Amino acid sequence: MRTHEDHRPVTAATPMTDLGTVLSVWAHPDDEAYLAAGLMMNARAAGHRVAVVTATRGEHGTPDPDTWPPERLAPLRERELATSLAVLDITEHHWLDHRDGTLATISDHHGATQIADLIDAVRPGLIVTFGPDGMTGHPDHRAISRWVTRAWHQTGRHPRLWYATVTPEFHSTWHTVNTTAGLWPNPADAPCTPTPDLAHTVHCAGPTLTRKYEALRAHHSQTAPLITLLGEPTYRSWWSTEYFVAAV
Repeated sequence: MRTHEDHRPVTAATPMTDLGTVLSVWAHPDDEAYLAAGLMMNARAAGHRVAVVTATRGEHGTPDPDTWPPERLAPLRERELATSLAVLDITEHHWLDHRDGTLATISDHHGATQIADLIDAVRPGLIVTFGPDGMTGHPDHRAISRWVTRAWHQTGRHPRLWYATVTPEFHSTWHTVNTTAGLWPNPADAPCTPTPDLAHTVHCAGPTLTRKYEALRAHHSQTAPLITLLGEPTYRSWWSTEYFVAAV
C-alpha cells in the first residue's frame, strides 16, 4: 500500500483500493461526468467515499438566454447534476456558490482557501480536477485548476493530485468529432499527454459505459444537442476513456 506521500504514477491496472477517498473538483455541472465518471464509479465500486465539488451552477451555459435566463437555468442544472450523480452512486456534493463565468475574476487566494478547507474536511487520498490548460481553455476551468493546485501545495501535497487530460491518440481518433463539436476553438489550448506519461487511464465499456452515458445524458440541457449532432453511438464512445496525469 502506498502512503499519501508517495506520488509515483499509478497504472490503469492499479486497484482503486490503493487510492482512498476521491475529491473531484470542477467548475460546472457536467464537467465531472465527461472527465471522471468512470474513475468515480470505480472508486465507489471499491467501497470508497467520493465527494464532488462544483464551483458554479452553470447558469449561463445556454445559446438561448431568453428562454433560459440564469434564474431558470440554474435550478434545472442543479436537478440534472443530482440525477447524474445518483447514476454514479455518488451522494456527497458541495457547491462553492460562485457565479458562472466569473471564476477568473475571483482571487486565487480565496478560491484556494475554499478548496483547502474541503481538503481538510474530506481528507482525500486522491484529488482529480482540470489541468492548467482547463481541458477546453475555459477561464473558469483554468481558475479551478489554479485553486486546487494552490490548495494542494498549501495543505502539504499529501493527497495525490491528478489532472484530466487527453492523449495524441485521442486527438487523432476524434479529430473530426472534436472539430464538429467546437471543443477546441483554439487548438493551442488542447491538452496532449503522451501515453507513457499518464498516471491512470479508465476504459469504460459494457455496463460502466452505459452508466457513464446515462450520467451524461442526465445533463440534458447541455448534452442533448451534442447527442443529436453526433448520434448516440459516436457520442457514447467519444469520452469512453478517461486519462489522468499526475501533478508535479
